Amino acid sequence: SNSLLLQGLGLAFTVVCGKGLGDLGVRSYGQLESKDIFIAVKTTRKYHKSRLELLIQTWVSQAKQQTYIFTDGEDKELQLSAGVNLINTNCSAAHTRQALCCKMSVEYDKFIESQKKWFCHVDDDNYVILPSLLKLLSSYHHSQDVYLGRFWFATGGAGFCISRGLALKMSPWASLGNFISTAEKIRLPDDCTIGYIIEALLEVTLTHTHLFHSHLENLQKLPTDTVLDQVTLSYGGFENTRNVVGLVGGFSLTEDPTRFKTVHCLLYPDTYWCPKLKGGHRH
Repeated sequence: SNSLLLQGLGLAFTVVCGKGLGDLGVRSYGQLESKDIFIAVKTTRKYHKSRLELLIQTWVSQAKQQTYIFTDGEDKELQLSAGVNLINTNCSAAHTRQALCCKMSVEYDKFIESQKKWFCHVDDDNYVILPSLLKLLSSYHHSQDVYLGRFWFATGGAGFCISRGLALKMSPWASLGNFISTAEKIRLPDDCTIGYIIEALLEVTLTHTHLFHSHLENLQKLPTDTVLDQVTLSYGGFENTRNVVGLVGGFSLTEDPTRFKTVHCLLYPDTYWCPKLKGGHRH
């Protein structure tokens, strides 16, 4: 039928072009504010020092109220010193499908409870470029069915965002522990279970965006003049080389191996620990 043909063409468009209309800046839905976004960061107790502290020092410092860190162990010291929303899910610290799905289940319930308009999930090795995230989400309305991400079954490693309207429709399969039983039925990890509920059960197509990045891609290939326009960045992991964005700034690779501090200082140059550049050199 015509409608099926149109659906097929629409899907082909998003797959081939790699972007939905929202990426093109076709329209903006009023003034979305950062407080309207619920950013969930998935981590584990053993990475609090090596990964989480860097995020808290950088982008999370600009979004403390809307960032919720989901972990599997208490860390009163970090919570008090950093003043962040640290949520102990009481899930297992093992990197198993069950443990990951347990955390995602808690994330989903906390988002619904928050009354916020957008749910965005990232990992503890992602840098979130907040102005770009706000700009991207402003192209859509939170009451629409919007599932934004990268690749098929938006990979959690690059991050994804879901509108409140769509998240509410996921409720029969996702709320109050149902997420865990859904994941067990299909025996897939957390990000794939999200994709399964949205794409297979609710028949809502993922809107592909190339603005989300994970350590599974070669980050050095990202043109340096576009880095600050991206929504998420990552580091490490790709073919075991030093896989980071190729940005040059006030920090050497030794001082800033992830390049997150360099990115942060380009976005927020007034940050107290950022090197003050004078004539292109530190002083």
